[in-house]
Amino acid sequence: MKKNLTILSLCILILSCTDQKKSTSENSYDAEIDSLMSLMSLEEKLGQLNLPAAGDINTGLAQSTGIVAKIKEGKVGGLFNIKTAEKIRAIQKVAVEESRLKIPLLFGMDVIHGYKTVFPIPLALSCSWDMKLIEQSARVAAQEASADGISWTFSPMVDIARDPRWGRIAEGAGEDAFLGSEIAKAMVRGYQGDDLTAANTLMACAKHFALYGAAEAGRDYGTVDMSRQRMYNDYFPPFKAAVDAGVGSLMASFNEVDGIPATGNRWLMTEVLRDQWAFNGFVVSDYTGVTEMIEHGMGDTLEVAALALNAGIDMDMVSDAMPSKLAESLEKNMTTRQAIDQACRRILEAKFRLGLFDDPYKYCDPERKQTDIFTDENRAIARSTAAQSFVLLKNDKNTLPLAKKGTIGVIGPLANNRENMVGSWSVAADFKQAVSLVDGLKNVAGDDANILYAKGANVYSDEPLEKRVSIFGKPTYRDNRSESELLNEALAIARRSDVIVAALGEASEMSGESSSRTDIQIPKTQQRLLKELLKTGKPVVLVLYAGRPMALKWESENVPAILNAWFGGTEAGNAIADVLFGEINPSGKLSTTFPQNIGQIPIFYNYKNTGRPLPEGKWFQKFKSNYLDVSNDPLYPFGFGLSYSHFEYGSIDANTTSLKGDQELTISIDITNTSEIAGKEVIQLYIRDMVGSVTRPVKELKGFQKVAIDAGETKKIQFEITTEDLKFYNYDLDYVWEPGEFEIMIGSNSRDVQTVSVNWSAE
Repeated sequence: MKKNLTILSLCILILSCTDQKKSTSENSYDAEIDSLMSLMSLEEKLGQLNLPAAGDINTGLAQSTGIVAKIKEGKVGGLFNIKTAEKIRAIQKVAVEESRLKIPLLFGMDVIHGYKTVFPIPLALSCSWDMKLIEQSARVAAQEASADGISWTFSPMVDIARDPRWGRIAEGAGEDAFLGSEIAKAMVRGYQGDDLTAANTLMACAKHFALYGAAEAGRDYGTVDMSRQRMYNDYFPPFKAAVDAGVGSLMASFNEVDGIPATGNRWLMTEVLRDQWAFNGFVVSDYTGVTEMIEHGMGDTLEVAALALNAGIDMDMVSDAMPSKLAESLEKNMTTRQAIDQACRRILEAKFRLGLFDDPYKYCDPERKQTDIFTDENRAIARSTAAQSFVLLKNDKNTLPLAKKGTIGVIGPLANNRENMVGSWSVAADFKQAVSLVDGLKNVAGDDANILYAKGANVYSDEPLEKRVSIFGKPTYRDNRSESELLNEALAIARRSDVIVAALGEASEMSGESSSRTDIQIPKTQQRLLKELLKTGKPVVLVLYAGRPMALKWESENVPAILNAWFGGTEAGNAIADVLFGEINPSGKLSTTFPQNIGQIPIFYNYKNTGRPLPEGKWFQKFKSNYLDVSNDPLYPFGFGLSYSHFEYGSIDANTTSLKGDQELTISIDITNTSEIAGKEVIQLYIRDMVGSVTRPVKELKGFQKVAIDAGETKKIQFEITTEDLKFYNYDLDYVWEPGEFEIMIGSNSRDVQTVSVNWSAE
């Protein structure tokens, strides 16, 4: 294949007298792309822009047909959601042996948090605050998916989200731009590695550009309307970080931005992404995102196809609008041949970057499939990762860890459900291989403890509502007995138990795409079960399954111990048992704020003061910015998470409190583990700019360190702060720092901090 293209390229280069300087000043494969494109018809160029769905999995309602014939005609640039090396090799063979120009296809898939070996959902991963761990999860996913024929993943999702009603908050890194940016870089590194031509890497795709996580009312696909200053300071940074990390592609969001759908927004896709950030990869629409602009009121199929291309969309996922309509758009002067050529070139560049022109079958090695997928090593990594993503929210009287003895009653609709452990967007997983909580407790306790089980309640008492979330191969196993029968059975088990583990919360498909909720409490039937279990007087541990921050005020006030287990992936049950029995000390910290109730939403730590702020720690004051019925405080603040260890913070030490220009500020603090248990603590650094040319948040995360501290050990933690850490986008969207007074804060979460003030002058 390479030899044929090289000879072809040389011939065309001689005939066309292409300037040789171009290939040295730009990409090393520019000359080959020039040569190839000179042979391509308009129809074949448009074919490279076509990404139909195929094969095993469908993510939406549209179905693409006649794909093989289109591939032979050069009318397809890539396929997605077809898996296995054998199937992909067969289709790739059609492209490179039966089409006129033998251009290989891209094969994409939603490899979101693992492939066959499923890791915790991304929101859970973010709570590890461990970039090496997160990068490793993406590396394992790339290793497995690439061994099964996949070359491109639609991940990471880097949307900032502050509204837990929005179901896709489960797929992101939470509410903070700084943490989200660090995670975006780690995920891109994990997927793409140092060499995209390597057979065990994937091209990453940062999504959804942009503002998708800010949908009004938390309703998926909803309208977004915000200032550009908030875009640049709060929502754009993770995308910029991904671009700076070399991400190969971006995916457009469904929502509108400044009144124009992102898929057709030239300011967003070209002026920001390419002109300001120098992004040199390609942009793909989301599923039917191009034709969905018709419903937005942007025109008919002909018009939205041209709008998308002119905006900077290079590949049309499923809509088939750009491939089928752009020739007519060109005839009617609605777009240009240059725009079509540019989009085609970007797709070809991606294929060269992946090494597909050298070896179109590089991801179809049958031997790798046998040795690289769902290995014991990968499962061990997933188990350890899951345990480090769980967040201990409460642990009164050291209820946890549990002793491996006596009788443990495991009760709840999610206690013995392995399929729901993997969470949403686990499209390649074998759900039957996942480990339930009941099985995990038995595996870890062995013969030392007697594990009893009762379902106790259904996920919802409302059967039609439960059916909506018992989908995609993840049944909730609804029990048709009455609520009282289920409860009585559970109470009988509870009375025989020394301790009760209540496995409650959301089924996995209660979060994810098109899974918005207006009530983010534990469903009422499960709450009734929990209250009855507490009445037994036995110690109760709530293991909470969730794909979002939840409103848990009653639970927080009444349950002795709460472990937020999110959805931990393939090894969830084993990992939860590891933490419950103290084999692993929990170290997760929240990447989102938990509200007291839904009326506080949106609630996030880095808010701005009003002109009438409520004094800290106070409630209620008339004519101040507060509620009549609940305090302004969150239930659990951003960055919060307990441990079986106890960490004592010393006093902040600053090397100076008066700085000029490019001087560097050093902040240090001693952290002592005063317990008898070794543990990990996430030390968090926040900064507040006290006076600005525009209003500034009350605090912003600017650094963190996750540190292992032995029992009785003291470690000195140090942060170096420069003027880069003080920068923000001002009213004119210039990225600047402004001299003045700053508060530097260090703490175990965004609420519990120590503060030192410094003055930083320009000269």
